[in-house]
Amino acid sequence: MQNESSRTSVYTLLVGSVVVIAAMTWLWGWALPLVLFLVIAMVMGHEFGHFITAKRAGMEVTDFFVGFGPVLWSTTRGETRYGIRALLLGGYVKVPGMTWYDKIEPDDEKRTYRSASYPRKVLFASAGSLMHVVMALLLAYGALVFVGHADAQRVSIDGFTHWQGHAQTAGQLAGLRIGDEIVSIDGHRVNGMAILDATIHANAGHEISLTVRRAGRDVVLRATPIDGRRVLVNGKPEVSGPQPVGLLGIQLTNPTVRSGYLAAIPASVTMVARTVDQAAHALVHVFSPGEFANLLHQVVTPSAAKSTTSQTTRPVSIVGVVRLADQAAQSNLQVFLYILITLNVFVGVMNMLPMLPLDGGYVAVATYERIRQRGRRGAPYHADINKLTPIVVAFVGVLAVLFAFTLYLDIVYPITNPFN
Repeated sequence: MQNESSRTSVYTLLVGSVVVIAAMTWLWGWALPLVLFLVIAMVMGHEFGHFITAKRAGMEVTDFFVGFGPVLWSTTRGETRYGIRALLLGGYVKVPGMTWYDKIEPDDEKRTYRSASYPRKVLFASAGSLMHVVMALLLAYGALVFVGHADAQRVSIDGFTHWQGHAQTAGQLAGLRIGDEIVSIDGHRVNGMAILDATIHANAGHEISLTVRRAGRDVVLRATPIDGRRVLVNGKPEVSGPQPVGLLGIQLTNPTVRSGYLAAIPASVTMVARTVDQAAHALVHVFSPGEFANLLHQVVTPSAAKSTTSQTTRPVSIVGVVRLADQAAQSNLQVFLYILITLNVFVGVMNMLPMLPLDGGYVAVATYERIRQRGRRGAPYHADINKLTPIVVAFVGVLAVLFAFTLYLDIVYPITNPFN
């Protein structure tokens, strides 16, 4: 009877999931359900890190759930109850003895978190963030090998500007084509857009030499930039000012290159390490008093919230992240994958902040107990977490304010789609 009820619950859950996904796809397109699925998978990857390390360390795991709130479906395998709850806002793994105040039966005490050795406590608490790093590395490797990345040291032609009154731009007259990679200009190797722009801008009315790579061959072309003050685009001069500025009417891009299977290994590590550094600096900025004052100003001042500067620099809530990922998935796979990499890294780094209830808080408490235990010549020391309650409440309050500000801004003043 119980098995039949369990099967019925599974069928109901599957049918309900299909209906919800179909409705979301019909209303908002295929990208949003995909993004939400990946975010949930990321959260469960975090929890799986805790789960597997607890199991390997011999700890008892009583619950492994997706979501919070009322139980939609559950099943027990061995000593662990697995299931799905109604509010898919995260997940959790329950291990007895996370504090010294939990009442545990004497026979079960040896398999609690608090009875584990210091290294196992640290590994268990850090495993969620480590899983985020692993997921970021896998995403980075896949992006480099199968999708590619924009090479900032290479420049190619992506299109041409429409000049009013001109059948062709100076670049087209010189014989440039879409897809040409500009190798050198006036004998100087092009290793980025800066040298290219500077040389073209400084030679209005003067002939320059361009070497482009086309279909595997180098082709030498000669072009004469036109003074941008004499060129109209949408009824206005493309350049204004007292000094001439040379233009070829070309649109530039960094070509996409793919890494080899072996070369992508160190490249993905470098990418994730750089993202970790950026996330750490971003966290310092986000929790600064100045940033909170800036967010408050945007909340109470609509014009500030709508400004381009604010929208490109402000932190975003999970709603904003999902929206940006949804927009990127529909237009730019490279950016979409980088958003997922950044999200994994940011969540992993933030979770290691040495504050309860974050994972880093448990590492900090375990480390403090270890230090005090050594000072007592090995005698057990149990930290009184209750003394940290005011600090924990203050920290959670700060998180709540930050969440409220960013969520309000992302709902009322959403960031303009940067991919249009």
